[in-house]
Amino acid sequence: MKRDYPNLCKPIQIGNVTFRNRMCSAPLGATDILPDGTPGPRTLGWYESRARGGAAAVTVSELVVHPETDGSQMLRLSLATPGQLGAFTYVADAIKRHGAVASIELSHSGQYAGTYMVDKKKKDELCQYGPSDGVRPDGMKVKALTKEQIDDIVAAYADAATLAKRAGFQMVMVHCGHGWLINQFLSPWFNKRDDEYGGPLENRVRFAREVLSAIREAVGPQFPIELRMSGSELFDGGYDLDEGCRIAKALEDLVNIIHVSAGSYQFGFSITHPSMFREHGCNVYLAEEIKKHVSIPVATVGGLSDAAQMEEIVASGKADIVVMGRGLIADPEIPNKVMANRGDEIIKCLRCFVCMAERPVTQTRRCAVNPRVGREFEGMSVAPAGYSKKVLVVGGGIAGLVAARTAALRGHDVTLCEMGSELGGILRTEQALPFKLDMYNLGVTYALLCERAGVDIRLNTKVDAAFADEFGADAVIVAVGSEARTLPMPFDEAARVLSIDDLYLGGEEPGDEVVIIGGGLTGCECALQLAREGKKAHLFEIRDGLAIDANIRNRPILLAEIEDANVDVHVSTVTEQIDANKIVFSDADGQHELPFDSIVCAVGQRSRAADVEELRDAAPFVRIVGDAVRPANITTAVYEAFHAALDI
Repeated sequence: MKRDYPNLCKPIQIGNVTFRNRMCSAPLGATDILPDGTPGPRTLGWYESRARGGAAAVTVSELVVHPETDGSQMLRLSLATPGQLGAFTYVADAIKRHGAVASIELSHSGQYAGTYMVDKKKKDELCQYGPSDGVRPDGMKVKALTKEQIDDIVAAYADAATLAKRAGFQMVMVHCGHGWLINQFLSPWFNKRDDEYGGPLENRVRFAREVLSAIREAVGPQFPIELRMSGSELFDGGYDLDEGCRIAKALEDLVNIIHVSAGSYQFGFSITHPSMFREHGCNVYLAEEIKKHVSIPVATVGGLSDAAQMEEIVASGKADIVVMGRGLIADPEIPNKVMANRGDEIIKCLRCFVCMAERPVTQTRRCAVNPRVGREFEGMSVAPAGYSKKVLVVGGGIAGLVAARTAALRGHDVTLCEMGSELGGILRTEQALPFKLDMYNLGVTYALLCERAGVDIRLNTKVDAAFADEFGADAVIVAVGSEARTLPMPFDEAARVLSIDDLYLGGEEPGDEVVIIGGGLTGCECALQLAREGKKAHLFEIRDGLAIDANIRNRPILLAEIEDANVDVHVSTVTEQIDANKIVFSDADGQHELPFDSIVCAVGQRSRAADVEELRDAAPFVRIVGDAVRPANITTAVYEAFHAALDI
């Protein structure tokens, strides 16, 4: 067959294994880890889903090699723990049986030990080790490793690689980036040693070379070793790209792949894991430059999921391999879809950080667009129903689209009715925000998936009780969504008050001085976009903080963007009155006035309760999902809709 993405689909030989294509799964932290560091059954399913989805290599992350100096809440592998080797063997087998190369990441967190611990008190009690004595920016003391400890850690890397190979892993990745221990030795910012491990670059790479040499001796000459490094630390005092190239050259003789990431944990979370406010592929230039200086394959990573973009990266020689983390959480089938010329069916990552925010809070995984995340061991296929039923889905937002497609995949006769002229629901507004375009495109993709699944889509069709009675469905899924709340305070009729729909869909021009009432996620994003367009955005929130309901990973990034955009922020502020062209408000300093050209109402949503009540008895089976239940978020809407369709 003729491939749409021929370069992505080409195999590549790495050591003694062959990658079936150029798309690999980045090291993703396990989903359930037993107290002794053993992977649980959900972890096996978590990694297996990416192998089944067509990835060339799937890397298990992170295997802590030296628990004595690294108390991180991650995987461990030791013969001293009964059943542990067997558990890892089952994970490796689950990856290999689908044709992927099973890899495992060997890691030491150094002075960031305990990063993912949920028990913060226990984390604070840890002794943090690094290349040098010091104090972290958060006040945590760091103790320099002794030469004896360094030797022990080097030996531990070799022992871990030996056991990983014994368990059936076909490759190991050595984590030398992101501010973890080996990176701390490489970095002039972290490494202040005055012995043979500190100072000039030839000394700072010594620890990395000792680790890699010990691993190579343990696993043999043909066993693939992948080096994961930050191409640049991207902060003042860290090493830059020029030195990153020299590091890569100094280590390439000991490894088979150089996997180029970016940044450092303490200073650049949203750089290492590019947020929605950054361009897709913003870190590819690092791999592109390093590739010019080494003679072995180079991999690139960071916010990638678009098939055409990844094809161009490989075709143009910027990198030999593309690696996806969050992209394969959102859609584990990306490689299979690319290989089958179905790139337009990829469900792309929103870069919303739901997946990464859940882990430190509950030690689980969740994804805004993939309702099966963390539950892969239950099976990834949508099982056919015992017999086909007539299903009516009311509402063409994301909840309705997910429910309709899932029900159709199960073999049901599905009709979706949308009262408006377009599908997508509230996602349609996101096309006005460049940093939320992926969310808008999610609705477009699901509309395509529904069409290909055979869903009968009827636009401009209002469903009421009479319509439902005449339709005669066996099952009805009510996904009528929500509607915007109106301003809760008095306002002059002459005041120019706009809704989010007026602004984003209606194309209303708000003027130069814009007041946004409501500092939740919608209001914050609106203020940010207006400020980026050159408007003076004044953001008002009655609570004591902005975007309080946003997840713990996305919120600080969003707040930093708002600060950088010079949005005028008013929290703990009560809006008392809105006149024709000025707002009257009060805060801890008293009462104030502010002139405006327009007011944007972003005070939240409310369910379409009347529509819901009318349809509660519309069929023998009725399920209400998404914002029709309660205004929440896309994660909840997708999850509820998917499982409602499975229950029919």
